[in-house]
Amino acid sequence: MTTAISIPLEHVFFLAIILFLIGAFGVLVRRNIIFMLLSLEIMMNACGLAFVAAGARWAEPDGQIMFMFILALAAAEVAVALGLVVQLARRFETLDIDRAEELNG
Repeated sequence: MTTAISIPLEHVFFLAIILFLIGAFGVLVRRNIIFMLLSLEIMMNACGLAFVAAGARWAEPDGQIMFMFILALAAAEVAVALGLVVQLARRFETLDIDRAEELNG
């Protein structure tokens, strides 16, 4: 007979908070747009982890459904952002986000 090991909800939320803060720190500190996109992905995964943990706590599928929406949002964000990254790299030959201030309409 196997026993299920349960991780306390507080520990999962603490991990989600730590991941979110790491992502926020990466967005604020890094100037390379690729690293900023990776930091945004870490932040979205932290939110997804919190939703899944909360859904598992109350035995509801809502957390998993929200995580599916977060995955779809992340895929759309990556598709649009990588297109912008390619254009930024072609035009300025750098991935420094501060150079994007020089863009004119």
